[in-house]
Amino acid sequence: MGPFLQGILLGLTFAVLLGPAFFALIQTSIHRGFKSGALLATGIFLSDLFALLLCYFGASQILGSDPRQNVYFSIIGGIILIIFGTYTGTRIVKNPQDVEDENYTKTPSKPYVYVIKGFFLNALNPGMWFLWITIVVSISANFGVNSRSIFAFLTGILLTIFSTDILKCFISNQIKKFITPKIMTWMNHIVGIVLIGFGTYLIINVFIDMESLMYYYKDFFQGD
Repeated sequence: MGPFLQGILLGLTFAVLLGPAFFALIQTSIHRGFKSGALLATGIFLSDLFALLLCYFGASQILGSDPRQNVYFSIIGGIILIIFGTYTGTRIVKNPQDVEDENYTKTPSKPYVYVIKGFFLNALNPGMWFLWITIVVSISANFGVNSRSIFAFLTGILLTIFSTDILKCFISNQIKKFITPKIMTWMNHIVGIVLIGFGTYLIINVFIDMESLMYYYKDFFQGD
């Protein structure tokens, strides 16, 4: 099996991961329509591409070389996810007309708003960075750093992830016809809880890592 097909298979696996970006993509497509969901997916894709390039060219060291940078990155990302989650979780759809109004009258006139939201929602997820760092290191060892196979492999992953994200938007936009306002309100609550929970996890995990780091330095100095 060629590297491009291997990338497609791995991309299909990542497509079913239930992270914050996944739930935001589904929620946006249902509430705002296919176009808005596709714009959000574009932002997520650009974020993946940006992270992949940084990891490939060695710039990923800025995230792992200094523990303090990881702390700030996780805290900021956690806070933003909690804000997104709180806003989403408190939204209530009252009647079908509200859904139609959201799709047409409340859609921002600036499409890039969704692209920016998708970019930062994905970029502020440390798990995404860890994922791409792991992939780049693994395939570099397998194919060679400057091999064309790496380009084919990564192209397969990115195209698959973007294509499946667009498909999620299309399906979500179609099934909204069969979803009642009550179900959509509960979906808002669930998405909000997921985002808040993930953001809280990022912040709590920072303090767990800091505690481990303090014990490490304590043992280090005592050993001296």
